[in-house]
Amino acid sequence: MIKLLAHLAHLEVASPDVEASAAFYEAAFGLRVVDRDADGSVYLRCWGDYHPYSLVVSHGAEPALVTMAWRTTSPEALDEAGRRVEAKGVSGTWSDGRQGHGRSYRFTGPWGHTMELYYDVPRHSAPEELRSVFPDRPEKRSSHAAAPRFLDHVTIAASDVRGFCAWYSEVLGFRTMAFTDLDNAPVTVFGVITTNEKSHDLGVVLDSSTRGGRVNHIAFWTDSHQELLVAADVLMENGARIEYGPSIHGIGEQTYLYFREPSGLRIELNTGGYRNYVPDWVPHTWTPSEGSNSIYRNSVMPMSMTESFPPDPGRPTATEEGVLPGTEEALLNPYAVHGQG
Repeated sequence: MIKLLAHLAHLEVASPDVEASAAFYEAAFGLRVVDRDADGSVYLRCWGDYHPYSLVVSHGAEPALVTMAWRTTSPEALDEAGRRVEAKGVSGTWSDGRQGHGRSYRFTGPWGHTMELYYDVPRHSAPEELRSVFPDRPEKRSSHAAAPRFLDHVTIAASDVRGFCAWYSEVLGFRTMAFTDLDNAPVTVFGVITTNEKSHDLGVVLDSSTRGGRVNHIAFWTDSHQELLVAADVLMENGARIEYGPSIHGIGEQTYLYFREPSGLRIELNTGGYRNYVPDWVPHTWTPSEGSNSIYRNSVMPMSMTESFPPDPGRPTATEEGVLPGTEEALLNPYAVHGQG
């Protein structure tokens, strides 16, 4: 079978205040602004990503995921991916090129999440002052102490975790790596799938809301545990509220740190974890008591972590302290009961 997808290429998110969000990503988190378009969208990049931009911030009434973009392994894989999606009864749109990349296929999946697939995209060419002494680096290491090296993954919210993982595995060739089921009920609250050797580049949490296409967080990668701790320091010094962490996930074994940008959207910075090349991997179903989210099993995740975006109009949002009133979400969502992020 042809391998269709190579990696997560970029994310586009919505913010009610694009300038405030972009300023946070740049000044507090260390991404670099590389472009702006006529519609007011801001394009930013991590210093280690190989293509021109990693993140697009566009205007929207609420914080949300606009699209997740994936690079295919070849032009032929792009055509095949489009055929497979259409064969499942999902209609997409072909484009000759947009946002600086070539021909693409854009569709909205069964749970309301928009995905864009493309192959042709230029390799990032750094300006002279940002060229690295390492020939394989797209640009020199950022001097900002919190700056992530790469865009890492996105975790969405859907009403059927196993169904979501099965659909994207069958249609686009994602590998399913792990699940979390509740200890006290046969309910799957989390799953992770991947296009490559990472433990995941797409996660899914159980969503009990009536809104489709929601996102729980977007995630970036830094090189070491020590750099993540320094980033936490820098983020706090820049006024960011640390929502959860640092600690270590059981699933994937990454060290993690969660915080919010001005729109309220959750961001994760992570590092470490395993690499998995096993072609016949059998996903383990974790339970919260095993430490699927926090392997140390010595802390309770704040209820604010159960929020996904856009917000569910049927429930309150997080308070300034990051604690949600009520505990009903704990019955359905891994974040309240040591799931995984």
